[in-house]
Amino acid sequence: MNERFVTPLNLREDNEIEFSLRPKRLKEYIGQRKVKEKLDIFIKAAQGRGEALDHVLLYGPPGLGKTTLANIIAEEMGGNLKITSGPAIERAGDLAAILTTLNDFDVLFIDEIHRLNRAVEEILYPAMEDYALDIVIGKGAAAKSIRLDLPKFTLIGATTRVGMLTAPLRDRFGVLCPMEFYEEEELREIIVRSSGILNVEIEEKAALELARSSRGTPRIANRILKRVRDYCQVKGDGIIDSKSSIEALRLFEIDKEGFDSIDNKILNAIIDNFNGGPVGVETLAYFIGEELDTIQDVYEPYLMQKGFIIRTPRGRVATDKAYKHFKKNRNSNIEIEQCSINIEEC
Repeated sequence: MNERFVTPLNLREDNEIEFSLRPKRLKEYIGQRKVKEKLDIFIKAAQGRGEALDHVLLYGPPGLGKTTLANIIAEEMGGNLKITSGPAIERAGDLAAILTTLNDFDVLFIDEIHRLNRAVEEILYPAMEDYALDIVIGKGAAAKSIRLDLPKFTLIGATTRVGMLTAPLRDRFGVLCPMEFYEEEELREIIVRSSGILNVEIEEKAALELARSSRGTPRIANRILKRVRDYCQVKGDGIIDSKSSIEALRLFEIDKEGFDSIDNKILNAIIDNFNGGPVGVETLAYFIGEELDTIQDVYEPYLMQKGFIIRTPRGRVATDKAYKHFKKNRNSNIEIEQCSINIEEC
């Protein structure tokens, strides 16, 4: 899974360039217009009152810039950023150790916050509400609780599965920011900006070509740019033009929709092996040899956003758009349930 070229998950090679390509200020951040406007207002209001920014929850598919936004918020607030993840905080003491090292206006970023241990999560409640840490000293009848004051910090939680957050934790976030897939024009801007930082010359038409194949995800756009840069350096004159970008994408087996072999395997399985659906996601995951969570968190969001599959109460269904993509005809003898399904309910 991690070797997949168009995966939105962070790969080791991404770390080499992502840090240098990340914008440092909110005005430099491209895309996510609604999130930017909201954060700009709340940050300026908090600064005007001399207070810490309210706690922020960023949720959406991976690779859309949640970590980048956390860095920007810390920079705008004039604090330091400390990064951890839900699975990494195994005990309440681990979280307490992190919280006690924070200073005023620092930002604590917890990735995959939906995977926090419940005992650890309960430590967060007073920390988020009262900027306090409750510690129990001793055991049995001799045990006593003391409360330590914490600095005025901002917690930023990131998750790809907001539905898995407990209601008490979700309700303690004052700023909720849904992260959406990027438009092609936004990705084109990101690619042009990144090419300038990487000292790569790219034509506008080629930048748009790469943007179309980037699955609405900046992380994938930058990864593709880096690979196409290598291709043009070896096979061409180092300039990324429309022809070379198309040739490179064909070599990398990425089509104009941004689909790779695994996306095509999912769609073809639904169409050919399950007559277009509906098929349960568990069955689909078993059939293509992928984990259930990977199907739901990584593959499905983009396929649904592009309108190639829909969720129904009985499973996943391939749309007419998927049939047209593969130049296949729907079996007229098969009753297609999505015709009678209210899409909004799915």
